[in-house]
Amino acid sequence: MAVDFSTTPQAGSSGGGKSGVSLAREIGLIGLLWASMGSIIGSGWLFGAQKGLAAAGPASIISWVIGGVCILVLALVHAELGAMYPMSGGSARFPHYAFGGIAGAGFGWFSWLQAVTVAPIEVSAMILYLGHYSFAKDWLKPDQTLTHTGLVVAIVLMAILASVNYLGVRALANTNSVMTWWKVGVPLGTILFVAVLGGMHTSNLTAADGFNPGGLKAILLAIPISGIIFSYLGFEQADQLAGESKNPKRDIPVAVIGSILLGLFIYIALQIVFLLALPASTIGKTWDQTGAGLYTAFTGPWAQLASLVSLGWLAAILYFDAVVSPAGTGLIYTAAGARVSYGLARNSYFHSIFGRLTPSKVPWFGVLVSFIAGCVCFLPFPSWQSLVGLITSASVLMYAGAPLAFGAFRKRLPDTERPYRLPGGEIISPLAFVVASWIILWSGWETNYKLGILIVIGCLLIFNREMDPEHMNLKAAAWLPVYLVGMGTITFFSTFSGRSNQGYTIDLWWSLIITAAFAVGIYFWAINVALPSAVIQRMVDEVVVPEEEDLALPAGH
Repeated sequence: MAVDFSTTPQAGSSGGGKSGVSLAREIGLIGLLWASMGSIIGSGWLFGAQKGLAAAGPASIISWVIGGVCILVLALVHAELGAMYPMSGGSARFPHYAFGGIAGAGFGWFSWLQAVTVAPIEVSAMILYLGHYSFAKDWLKPDQTLTHTGLVVAIVLMAILASVNYLGVRALANTNSVMTWWKVGVPLGTILFVAVLGGMHTSNLTAADGFNPGGLKAILLAIPISGIIFSYLGFEQADQLAGESKNPKRDIPVAVIGSILLGLFIYIALQIVFLLALPASTIGKTWDQTGAGLYTAFTGPWAQLASLVSLGWLAAILYFDAVVSPAGTGLIYTAAGARVSYGLARNSYFHSIFGRLTPSKVPWFGVLVSFIAGCVCFLPFPSWQSLVGLITSASVLMYAGAPLAFGAFRKRLPDTERPYRLPGGEIISPLAFVVASWIILWSGWETNYKLGILIVIGCLLIFNREMDPEHMNLKAAAWLPVYLVGMGTITFFSTFSGRSNQGYTIDLWWSLIITAAFAVGIYFWAINVALPSAVIQRMVDEVVVPEEEDLALPAGH
């Protein structure tokens, strides 16, 4: 496909300067809202209720509430930032303007890593559910790794997702909007039909080993390990596509907050209905797998439950949806990965080729690399099953950059226009950073040390790029390595480490208190050493103003 090379940002510039052409601003409110909802409602809803119940029993309802509130707090911060600076790949770029190149490179890497690895997970979920049909029986081995045929199918599915992205943002938004209407409607319909026609058994609340067999620790552990946070991920997609929004200052806050509220309602209702609809014969002596409960062995939880309660027609729809929902999420994350790399190229972290656009205003090289990176993830290496937890931790670490940038902008640029100003932002912002730190803590040492390895790899890839020395401000980013090492140390010695040590593990409440105190200290350190106001404003102006130019142009320019 022909490429307009005049759009390339200049290497070494703070933001790439004026590229000569901007991303097309063609997405309206519904497109932005559905971009976020299309990411939130993916394969997570098909597995989350079952995994949550096995991890924490009926108290998993509390896990979904806590997880939803945590993500909502983070979403509120993103809502103000996204409307304030409507940039493509915004959530990856806010820390750059607040703290300079070192912090920006780190958070940009977390964002890109999260975006490009979600699509292959969703494709794998599609193939797993397609195994219900006879034509797909030979796509997976007994250990659920891909056969040679399955690998070809996975690559073809990834290629389809990439191809839709090459058609342009309007085609992407229209395709995703159609899919998301379906994706939102199916879980809502499932909640209704299973609850009304399948029967609700309130005795399940105290069945097996009780409502809360694992206590508070199990409730908190369920949030990252059973896919609760993974299910809620995606609200930031409205921020990532801000550079292509028709009216970002009005629409982004509505899309960000609205998507997480809708997702909260759907996921909590799904957990309640799944729990109460289970026949007694599927519940063992305990809620976890040690009690041999039949429901823990479901490979297609909602479809199999529908069959058990004599709703075979619904089961058929759910097996079909198990392909559509993950496909929609994979589609939008393929777009997100390309937009994040586009934004990072404009900040000179990635090579300038990532900033080049096709005539239809698509960052073509970013889409290609997202496709290749996703295909690499299909290799059957042993730790593949832990990737969901890894991506959860990386995603939350990416989210943690937003509260810090929020605090820095409030302190350094108090008079800048804020189309949406978060009430109580001075309190909610540090709270959001504490919440992000808690989720990282709950993810455990096994996940976080692997994330640390990827962070080192990212540093080796990014920090050999030439960047403006003014933006490589060591003082403004000195807190970042302290935070990363500190969180790793706290996790290692905490009750959430997952290690069977004796005598020096920090108990549950002290783990939470120490993490919160540490996060608050890092938060105020960071905002007090942020870049000077004049430097932040100049860096923002070099990128945001050119990217907003299309707002004043009629459609077709």
